[in-house]
Amino acid sequence: MPIKEAVVRARVDQKLKADSEAILRQLGLSTTEAIRMFFTQVTLRRGLPFAVSLQAADEANADLLLPKSKRQAAIDSLYDD
Repeated sequence: MPIKEAVVRARVDQKLKADSEAILRQLGLSTTEAIRMFFTQVTLRRGLPFAVSLQAADEANADLLLPKSKRQAAIDSLYDD
C-alpha cells in the first residue's frame, strides 16, 4: 500500500527561505527533507525539538528597554568624557 502524502505550504520571508535553503544544501538536505525531519522530531518528542521561551524574546528586546547609549568610533574616545 503506497504512503499517502500531504502537501505543506507556508508563507515565509524570501531572504529567510533563501538563507535556510543555502544552509540545507551545504548539509545535503532539501527543504522537503528538512521539514520531514522537523515533523518527525515533533512527533517523536511530542513537542518542538528545541526550547521555546519568552525569556529569549525578552533578552532579544532588552536593548530596547535600556537608555540609548552613544556609539564610539574608537576605544580611546570612551575616556574623553
